[in-house]
Amino acid sequence: MGRLKVAVTERLYEAYTDEEAALGGLDADLVTYTLRSREEAVPALRDAQGILVHQFPMDEALISELTACRIISRYGIGLDNVDIPAATRRGIWVSNVPRYGAEEAVSDQALALLLGCVRKVSFKDREIRRGNWNLHKAQKSFLLKGKTLGIVGYGRIGRVMARKCSALGFAEILVYDPYVEPAPIASGGCRKVSLEELLQDADFISIHAPLTPETFHMFDARAFTAMKPGAILINTARGAIVEEQALCAAVGSHRIQAAGLDVCESEPLAAESGLRGLDEVILSDHCGYYAEETLRDLRTQAALNVAAVLKGGEPLSPVNRPGTAGQ
Repeated sequence: MGRLKVAVTERLYEAYTDEEAALGGLDADLVTYTLRSREEAVPALRDAQGILVHQFPMDEALISELTACRIISRYGIGLDNVDIPAATRRGIWVSNVPRYGAEEAVSDQALALLLGCVRKVSFKDREIRRGNWNLHKAQKSFLLKGKTLGIVGYGRIGRVMARKCSALGFAEILVYDPYVEPAPIASGGCRKVSLEELLQDADFISIHAPLTPETFHMFDARAFTAMKPGAILINTARGAIVEEQALCAAVGSHRIQAAGLDVCESEPLAAESGLRGLDEVILSDHCGYYAEETLRDLRTQAALNVAAVLKGGEPLSPVNRPGTAGQ
């Protein structure tokens, strides 16, 4: 039997010593790629026994071409870029890294975007560099104290966000999550509400929900119309939860005040995206998960999932069970 191949779909790091250490003991080569299309991916991944993926789309068409793959392991929590049922049918494990400190990093990013939008930090920085001053009339700033925060999704990240924001003087923190009972929400100092009530009453809304058929384009033109005038939207979850054109229209017409986005519908952000021309929108590059303190753990855990399967076992954090019907 020849050497095993473990492929990385997107080369984001200068060195891969953490992954190589996790794969230690295996007769395996770690091969990194910068894949941009399915046409590039098929020959690169076809003979790989293990695949480490960031955001590259592992759809059914690509998975059907994988002749040797035994596991697809994602660097992170969300799995909307991996067709799990297709992998299951092909006998391929799918795994993620559900616990690596992301809740702290992502909630920090959400809070940074919220404060940036409220205090107009990016706008003022750009204008001052252009030689302008006394900018408060161009974009008004507000206090957090006494306002209402709405959190969409009360999983680990949403709960940490609520905990951090509880010290900022909000009058109330509202939570919309149909899958969480009122009691744990109340114990976190928040109040469970319907999506309609949250849209109507929240001054600031922070999204921490997974991308599912239910949440796809949850924030569309109808939602923006229902939102409190002058509200601010923060999204550090998944780009497709927010309909980009509807958001551009809502911000451009001043229906809502601003938005802070760590994620977009298409990534990298398309050159023609209307978001680029809106001073009221703060953008970051899907980096909310990142912090130096947690990155090594993320990389190690993702590779350990691969190592476990290639050694004949199960991944440490499986999200499917190959051969199980209906997944």
